[in-house]
Amino acid sequence: MAITASMVKELRERTGAGMMDCKKALVEVDGDMEKAIDYLREKGMAKAAKKAGRATSEGLVVLSASADGKKVALASLQCETDFVSRGDDFKGFAAKVADTVLENKPADAEALQALVGEELQNLIAKTGENMRLGQFCCHECSDTELAGTYLHVTTGKLGVVVKMSVGKPETAANEEVKKLAQEIAMQAAALRPMALDRDSLDPAVIERERAVYREKAKNDGKPEKIIDKIAEGAVVKFCKDVCLMDQAYIRDDKKTISQLVAETAKAVGDTIKVLSFDRIELTAEEAPQE
Repeated sequence: MAITASMVKELRERTGAGMMDCKKALVEVDGDMEKAIDYLREKGMAKAAKKAGRATSEGLVVLSASADGKKVALASLQCETDFVSRGDDFKGFAAKVADTVLENKPADAEALQALVGEELQNLIAKTGENMRLGQFCCHECSDTELAGTYLHVTTGKLGVVVKMSVGKPETAANEEVKKLAQEIAMQAAALRPMALDRDSLDPAVIERERAVYREKAKNDGKPEKIIDKIAEGAVVKFCKDVCLMDQAYIRDDKKTISQLVAETAKAVGDTIKVLSFDRIELTAEEAPQE
């Protein structure tokens, strides 16, 4: 496979490795980008595994909620240009999509398309620009549940919903508990967790990390008898970085989110459990399809 300059550039942006190292890695794995990232990490050349420097696509992430806050929806609508995304027609329709998700709780993208597809096509015809419905989610809370939300109002391209449960209905209305839910939503927005905790993290992701660090330890000349220990230590650190409940709290890195939840639960005298989170961010990988 021919290795192009754009491939080398993308790999450099995603790993921070040198241009020649990136080119060599791509040649070694026949142009497979993900394998090239692993190759560089195994050789100790990649500065980070994160997909850094990705440009965002245009569009909006919109939040809709019931008056009592017990039902919350996030939805995204994407387009080709910033000019269109800032227009009143686009903003109005994006808000309507979120409201539709809130009111109808569609099961999948096809169901949402059936509800708003005709209006979407009319807007496409009016603006002359391609658009598509993006990710969405909807949560309904019982008397002993609550939702925390975060919306990045500056860009309009990022939103988070965190759902929690408590032991007593009155705790769900406690201001300190509501603040906790919002803080955790902000945490998820800022640090981009991959999963709620290690148990909910894809086992394949963990195994990939273990394999990368085992190979790196071998390449570093570490004794065979400690390679597994080194790899497992790296996996533990990885999980702390990518699992929401294990992450260091952004306002106090001496405590984890699990510890923050436990502290709040003790303060209010009730149980608190983070059930789930949804994070929607518009990125270049989600750009509209022609």
